[in-house]
Amino acid sequence: MRAVTRREAGAVLLGLAALAACSGEASGAGGPGLETPRKKEIAMRLVSSAENSSLDWRAQYRYIEDIGDGRGYTAGIIGFCSGTGDMLALVERYARERPDAELAGFLPALREVRGSDSHRGLGSRFTRAWQRAADGDRAFRGAQDGERDRVYFDPAVERGKADGLGALGQFCYYDARVMHGHGDAPGNVGFATIRRRALDTARPPSRGGDETAYLHALLDARVAAIAEEPSHTDTSRIDTAQRAFLREGNLRLDPPLVWKVYGDTYRIEE
Repeated sequence: MRAVTRREAGAVLLGLAALAACSGEASGAGGPGLETPRKKEIAMRLVSSAENSSLDWRAQYRYIEDIGDGRGYTAGIIGFCSGTGDMLALVERYARERPDAELAGFLPALREVRGSDSHRGLGSRFTRAWQRAADGDRAFRGAQDGERDRVYFDPAVERGKADGLGALGQFCYYDARVMHGHGDAPGNVGFATIRRRALDTARPPSRGGDETAYLHALLDARVAAIAEEPSHTDTSRIDTAQRAFLREGNLRLDPPLVWKVYGDTYRIEE
């Protein structure tokens, strides 16, 4: 048998690489992570389209209302809730920097209503104070950014990278944490349970699994979780957004992006 030449060996390797590229086992892990400025901006706009029906996420610092989901007031750039405790943590963070701020005076009431949908001690005085702080104090906007990153964004990106996921998978983790929180609560299935259910049916890339198959399992688990939650029904942020990117093979979450939430179409061109 004659020896294989270097040129022939190179051709074989190129053929194998092409075969792998056609096999559907693409990976997004080699691209920029969600923490890079461009990808993070995309993530913020995607979440804002689902939470606020707008791509202008910076306009949401002042947003506050009770949307009737049993969690009291929902407010700010990712929907901090008076009933779940993350709004309390945010105002505590802000008050450490601005102890004389108007919002700091509502800390006793926020502690009292935690775990309920009550407005006791809050009401219109509180919502007006929230909006004044958002409009006039950079420290309050910075506190929202900081709590978003500490509680939701940074842990999601870290866990996604540990699981071998690219930017799309990291975003799927982040959006799940924003909507469901990390742990289970009455009437709520947390991200940790959603991820565990996905792991029961598919392996992430870090364990030798296919990234696309794993993310489909994750999104299936999330749709099932929403069906268990009385405060949620719509799954379009998954079905016609994250799942659409996944079916396109866009594991790196590269623009242009086109998606729908609640029937409305959104675009990010670059």
